[in-house]
Amino acid sequence: MVLLLLPSPLPRAPYGAAASTSSPLSSRSRPGRRPLAGARCSAHRTPPPASVSEEAAASWAGELAAAVPWKAAVSGALALTLSFTCFVGLVNAKAGVNKPELLPKEFTTVIDVAGFLSSGQENRLRQEIEDLEKDTGYKLRVLAQNYPDTPGLAIKDFWQVDDRTIVFVADPTFGNIINFNVGSLIDLDIPQSFWSRVSGKYGNMFYWKDKGEDASIEGAVTAISRCLREPTGPSNCSEVF
Repeated sequence: MVLLLLPSPLPRAPYGAAASTSSPLSSRSRPGRRPLAGARCSAHRTPPPASVSEEAAASWAGELAAAVPWKAAVSGALALTLSFTCFVGLVNAKAGVNKPELLPKEFTTVIDVAGFLSSGQENRLRQEIEDLEKDTGYKLRVLAQNYPDTPGLAIKDFWQVDDRTIVFVADPTFGNIINFNVGSLIDLDIPQSFWSRVSGKYGNMFYWKDKGEDASIEGAVTAISRCLREPTGPSNCSEVF
C-alpha cells in the first residue's frame, strides 16, 4: 500500500489506492471494471500509533472493517474521508498536525516545505502535473515535508482532494520517502502493485540518500505520469521507468 505524509490519518479506500473507470475529464476510453467503493490508503511504512484525537475514529474504523468488508460497507464519500485520514496518520505518525499557515498564499500543485526541490525543479514538476491533468483528467499533487514541519490535514481542502486525486507526500522521516493517497477512480485503472513498485524503486533509503530527495521525487512523478498516460489494459503500468 502507499500514502501521503501528514498529521493525522488521511482518507482511505478499500485496499489502498484509488482508481477511475471513466473520468469525464479524461480523453482515454476505459473498459468497464467493477468499481470499488472509496479510495485506498497505501503506505510503505509500518503504521505508527494513532494520535489521541484519532483514537476513537481508528477504533470505530477497525471494528467496522472486521465486521463488514470495506467494498460493501463503505460509500465512496466516506471511504475517501477515511482514506485521507489514514494517510495523514501514517505520514505524521506521532501527533495530528494541521498547520494551514504553512500553505502557500496562492494555489500550487507542488508544495515543498522541506526545501528538497530547487525553484527550477518545482516549475518542471508543476508543468508536468498540469499537462498530465489536461491529458488524462487525473490530478497529481506533491507535498515535500519533513515531519513535524507539514501543513498536514490542511492540504485536503487546499487541493480539494477527490476520487481523481493522487496525493504524493515525500517525507524521509520513516526511511522510505515516498507515500501516496490515491483516489478511488484512479485505483480502478491502475494496478495497486504499481504504487508499491514506485515506492520501492525511488523511495528506498539507499536511493534517496545516494541521489538526493529531489531525484526520488522527480523519478516518482515521471513514473506516475507515464503510467497514467498508458492505455488501460491487463498489462498497463507493468514497468516502472
